[in-house]
Amino acid sequence: MSLILPINIQNLLTCNGVESPRVEFKGTWDEKTTGYQVIKTICAFANDLQNLNGGYIVLGVEEENGRAKFPLKGLTPEKMDPIQKWVRGHCNQIDPTYQPVFSPEVVNGQLILVIWVPASDTRPHRAPDHEKGDRKFFVRIGSESVDAEKNGVLGQLLQLTARVPFDDRRALTARTEDLRENKVREYLRNVGSGLIDESNTRELYRKLRIAVPVNGHDVPKNIGLLMFSDDPDRQDAPWFPGARIEVVQFAGSESGNVIEEKIFRGGIHEQAQDALRYMEGISSAHIEKQSSSFQVKGWISFPIPALREALVNAIYHRSYEGVPEPVKIYFYPDRIEIISYPGPVPGIQKKHLTQGSAIPPVPARNRRIGEFLKELKLAEGRGTGLPKLYKTMRENGSPDPRFDFDDDRTYFRATLPAHPEYVAISAMRDAAHLRAIGNEADAFKRIEETWNRMPASPTLTAELIRLLGNQGKSGHAETIFKQFRESTSISFIPFVTNALIDVLLDAGRLEAAGKLIETLPQYLEKNDAIEAAIRARRLGRQELAHRYFERAGDTVLHDSRALHEFAQTKIKLARKITDQNVKKMDRETHRRLLLEAKELLERVVQTDSDRIRKGWAWFNLATVKKNLKYPSQEITDAYTQAAVLVPEEQRFEDGLNKWAENH
Repeated sequence: MSLILPINIQNLLTCNGVESPRVEFKGTWDEKTTGYQVIKTICAFANDLQNLNGGYIVLGVEEENGRAKFPLKGLTPEKMDPIQKWVRGHCNQIDPTYQPVFSPEVVNGQLILVIWVPASDTRPHRAPDHEKGDRKFFVRIGSESVDAEKNGVLGQLLQLTARVPFDDRRALTARTEDLRENKVREYLRNVGSGLIDESNTRELYRKLRIAVPVNGHDVPKNIGLLMFSDDPDRQDAPWFPGARIEVVQFAGSESGNVIEEKIFRGGIHEQAQDALRYMEGISSAHIEKQSSSFQVKGWISFPIPALREALVNAIYHRSYEGVPEPVKIYFYPDRIEIISYPGPVPGIQKKHLTQGSAIPPVPARNRRIGEFLKELKLAEGRGTGLPKLYKTMRENGSPDPRFDFDDDRTYFRATLPAHPEYVAISAMRDAAHLRAIGNEADAFKRIEETWNRMPASPTLTAELIRLLGNQGKSGHAETIFKQFRESTSISFIPFVTNALIDVLLDAGRLEAAGKLIETLPQYLEKNDAIEAAIRARRLGRQELAHRYFERAGDTVLHDSRALHEFAQTKIKLARKITDQNVKKMDRETHRRLLLEAKELLERVVQTDSDRIRKGWAWFNLATVKKNLKYPSQEITDAYTQAAVLVPEEQRFEDGLNKWAENH
């Protein structure tokens, strides 16, 4: 591993943790062609137009799709010193003079040369593009080193004259002793940098560029204190007031009670990691059906990758220069707001933050923070974070994120809406609490108000329909169902249909319930099929119930209620055949139905279901065995089990006594 580079060499070659436009590969070396291309690129990286902290030039490695091509081509040992001398000498032609860092490396047995070009404190620089060429201001646009003037960005570059981003400035009021070497080495270990083997602490800090010599002694840079001090927002004399993260979790809306408050301190990367772990604990996972599919997929109230991107963006792009406000994270039942100060740098407009829009190449506020966070795999490459955030939210089934800032750019807020079903669950949880303390009116209001905002939610709609049924408002429940059907996915309709059928049955509106069950599709998701079957039984539609139970497949075998209801359906159908005084073929069907019912009931009595259900299962089993002419003792045992399990049920005792009298 390299004792010079702060980045892991393998990550550099694969552009993992550093954007490919910040790396330029050269497979061969020739002074007249490659040489001046390297000088141009050194100039461009040093000018650091977008505040990305320069870049790397890798000699002896060919490029393929923006990454190193393996196996590496390599350089001969005889070329290594002459190349470095040539580049070092011709860097004197850069105005003002600039010298990069040279790092010979051996990778997979091949010798390569990495030229590390940190951003310059004395930009802008000019360099010749060939041996006798005029000096020009070169900048990096995409993966090319181009003439700033010809590309219309010279004015933007000149505005950066001698302007060092705050995170890369010297902290003259601090000492290198304020840096914690153990934190530095832990960081290097985490990113896989060979610098960890540097035993001299002062050299280590210098090579990592977190400390520089000033008047005969070393002083830390702001980035060093932000990352590797105990607390950059220390209470006694803070270097960076507001360099912390505050999280507040609310029970309801903005006016709701505060559930919990947390403050995260330490290095800014430590704050980010600790806050993310805390938020991951708050975010909860659930299961939902896929649209138009019998499969299921997971959804999360707030997807962790989206939380990470929004939080790291706030840490990366906020200002640490005289801004006392911390990064604030507000958890509401229906959203998370992540707020940083001040707003975005000039050049970023709200339209640039929409899905599919490109971020203009304006200079970043902090160049070193981004580099360190990317090395830790916390931050994304430039321009890739927002697309990933949108993609993550959509794949989770969540609404798109929202971004806003005021006209004076005093703040920037990222809002991540909660998954719709999480909002529904939160509302139902709140309503259950209100009912528990006797506040039925407010419980109903909580559900109704949330449903008005989210009429496509199956969970909320089903709950609202049930509550309306309890109030005797089956007609209003039908109106709610109609609105739901017009706004939701077709795959969620059966779940709510079953809820409305229950309400209509309880209201004695059997004809309306019968018509509604006919609207259910032939093929249902397995749990919906079970629920439809149970409601068909309540309507006396045993054949329809049997079809739905069969479509539920093996799911029935893991649900004691479904097993019992399916068995009772088969018993009803068998009894119907008996009542019709049928032929021999139908008698065979009658026997098969009873045998199948027996098998289902035997499964029920072996489950850990409640004693009432088990009691009825034993009672039904006694009846089935009696019709199948099983031995008398088996029938007696079944009646006895039912009577013992549910002694308060007189029918079980009567059944046992009647059977005993006749046998």
